[in-house]
Amino acid sequence: MKSHVKAVVIGGGVVGCSVLYHLAKAGWTDIMLIERSELTSGSTWHAAGGFHTLNGDPNVAKLQAYTISLYEELEKLTGQACGLHLVGGFQMADTPERMDFLRLVHAKCRYLGMDTELVTPSEAKAMFPIMDESNFVGALWDPIEGHLDPSGTTHAYAKAAKMLGAEIVLRNPVKELTQEPDGTWNVVTVNGTVKCEHVVNAGGLWAREIGRMVGVELPVLAMEHMYLLTEDMPEVMEYNASSGRELCHVIDFKGEIYTRQERQGMLLGTYEKACKPWSPVNTPWDFGHELLQPDIDRIAPSLEVGFRHFPAIEKAGIKQIINGPFTFAPDGNPLVGPVQGLTNFWSACAVMAGFSQGGGVGLALSNWMVNGDPGFDLWGMDVARFGEWAGLRYTNAKVRENYSRRFSIRFPNEELPAARPAQTTPLYDTMVAQNAVMGDSWGLETPLWFAPEGTEPKDIVSFHRSNDFEHVGAEVRATRERVGVTEIANFAKYEVAGAGAEAFLNRLMTNRMPKTGRIVLTPMLNENGKLIGDFTIAKTGDEKFMIWGSSSAQKYHMRWFEQHLPADGSVRIHRFDQTLVGLSIAGPKSQALLAKLVDVDVSSAAFRFMDFREMAVGGAPCMVNRITYTGDLGYEIWMQPAYERLVYAAIKEAGAEFGIVDFGMRALLSMRLEKNFPTWYRELRPIYGPFEGGMDRFVKLEKNDFIGREAAAKEKADGPKLRRVSLVVEAVDADVMGDEPIWARVGDTDHGTVSGPDGHGPKRYGKDGQVATRSEADYGASSIRGIRDGEWRVVGWVTSGGYAHYIDKSMAQGYVPAALSTDEREGLFEIEILGRRCPARINVEPLFDPSGEKMRG
Repeated sequence: MKSHVKAVVIGGGVVGCSVLYHLAKAGWTDIMLIERSELTSGSTWHAAGGFHTLNGDPNVAKLQAYTISLYEELEKLTGQACGLHLVGGFQMADTPERMDFLRLVHAKCRYLGMDTELVTPSEAKAMFPIMDESNFVGALWDPIEGHLDPSGTTHAYAKAAKMLGAEIVLRNPVKELTQEPDGTWNVVTVNGTVKCEHVVNAGGLWAREIGRMVGVELPVLAMEHMYLLTEDMPEVMEYNASSGRELCHVIDFKGEIYTRQERQGMLLGTYEKACKPWSPVNTPWDFGHELLQPDIDRIAPSLEVGFRHFPAIEKAGIKQIINGPFTFAPDGNPLVGPVQGLTNFWSACAVMAGFSQGGGVGLALSNWMVNGDPGFDLWGMDVARFGEWAGLRYTNAKVRENYSRRFSIRFPNEELPAARPAQTTPLYDTMVAQNAVMGDSWGLETPLWFAPEGTEPKDIVSFHRSNDFEHVGAEVRATRERVGVTEIANFAKYEVAGAGAEAFLNRLMTNRMPKTGRIVLTPMLNENGKLIGDFTIAKTGDEKFMIWGSSSAQKYHMRWFEQHLPADGSVRIHRFDQTLVGLSIAGPKSQALLAKLVDVDVSSAAFRFMDFREMAVGGAPCMVNRITYTGDLGYEIWMQPAYERLVYAAIKEAGAEFGIVDFGMRALLSMRLEKNFPTWYRELRPIYGPFEGGMDRFVKLEKNDFIGREAAAKEKADGPKLRRVSLVVEAVDADVMGDEPIWARVGDTDHGTVSGPDGHGPKRYGKDGQVATRSEADYGASSIRGIRDGEWRVVGWVTSGGYAHYIDKSMAQGYVPAALSTDEREGLFEIEILGRRCPARINVEPLFDPSGEKMRG
């Protein structure tokens, strides 16, 4: 075993071996994988081995597609068989609501370039004859599903890595991790110490324990997971003989089960409601190639449904029940990337779907380590997406909830209850007493909307407009016409100070820094010129700045800030989190309201739009920004939590004469649509450039050599290929939720080529009106050039949207080819919502206060 290497990967499962292979492929050959036992000794060896490309996050779907495409290459490279069975699969819907969900998935697949098809139950039965189709209303077919040999695939990754020069050390448990002052890591093992620059935690079942070695409590938990194998089944053998093919995969949402052929019988697995964590506090180091005791009674309710839906399986003998632990994060996605607060300590764990995602995780992490950027929008997998509130008990509760709901619909207006409340502000009880329907915003309880007195404060979950629609509309109208107040504690808040603060921020941000007492809005780019942040920055004094941004990206942004801090100590950064809270007042009466609360002049002449001031509000020391996300006249008021109740009570008392209302986050997001304001994570993501995102006026290319400047300058000079647009949609009873395809009626003019946000080119469909099925679709080239005049095709995708209550229109934001982005003609665009294509029209100027007169007045 070497004593010095560039990087050490801890863990010899499929993910660790994939990371090792991809690092070696990227040119880092002085690397080592250390495994406590043998390869595949954790979860990998007993996995069911299934894989698929479908994922709720299009960017994760891209990495899954890459993973699956890699297996054939690995086999050719190494000669090691992966045991690949590409059989395709169905997702079966048993209710109209589940069918709506499948329509959403199918629509998303259009711009991802995925060849899915909505089919009838009888069509599904023709390819999976052991089902009773009377239990279902429809299905979604995906040809890129299958299964493989977990052990063979892991050894293929390992062999490929060794062929490129990587070293693998087995039977060598890691006992300790320490770091030298120069950043060098000491990986202390049973057989000696290895010094390295980088450590990758791919510990699988032991990832939590590896994290604890460096003082990090990763939000990961192992759950017991059972699947059974049947004896040989005559029905299976008959289908194989008559069709010449293997039975496909099937997911039965009602039964919470997945099933596929295994040899001449069937494999059936469950995500049962009565789920059970395994070793919830500490993972024993001596656990290895063992299985857990099966508990058939725990999965009996799922099996009963499965036996009704697939009667032939009920008659088959059970050959074996496998019960083994698999790790999950609270939301079911992996934990990947550099851990904030540490240098060169990388996470590659909680990869529950290792054979769907392992290759993509290895590729993205190796890109990140070698090139400084993952090369993909990895937000859905980023370890930085969880805050300190995601501790052991939170994780244990949330993972159980996620596991038990793995095959349940998550409605767009559904707030899940486990591990809540995790964080609350001083106004939590006040909001609840006022019938607020609360939501989880990065672990913080935040008012979404307010139910009228006598009405239960609860969402009726639906893909369609629901019981909040009327009341959110009332909050919007009252705010636009009078004045409203909302809590904004769920913003990120930072202070940057020191002699080098301004130079530091000028280096990170695209806009010029403001003068003292003034505010700017500014994006932040990575080295490739892509959007990684969107901030409000105020200069609060000499060598001191306040920054506000997205709460969910706090650790993501702190990691970036820390990475670029000057070594001379001239810059200090403080993240406030919930030690600073805020309230926003907005609407035409907000200035008169603020004037009653302060003892200074807040007229428009004295306190201008985009001004910052420190002042007492209601007697409490506060910081006040003359800006709101509603796009109306308004103010953000920031204070220590001890003063929030005082300030809120003063606002409500003084605002009574103006007819003040409380409004929630849904009203706020509705009002931002009317102003064409983008939002982080939806419109502004690391797959878009600043000019694509419509952030042109905040990018000052001439100011200095900020990070990403060269790439941004090139984007502007070449012209962006895509542009963010705002559209009015002729929706019926459901508004866009995000990720819907945008169709356009295009002619012979070449408007360029567009790909989905994961890089896949969209397909072309030849039918108007109701969405065509795959058999009716006309798949053509990905270029618009040459399509006949008046023909429809998918040209873009929706990033977010909803109902804009004050202008009384359904709206969406999304990306289309730049050449189409200013075309406001009727009849040019349609957006597919729940299987129906709804006419849509671009509006270049905001529909509310397009001149900004109200906002600045």
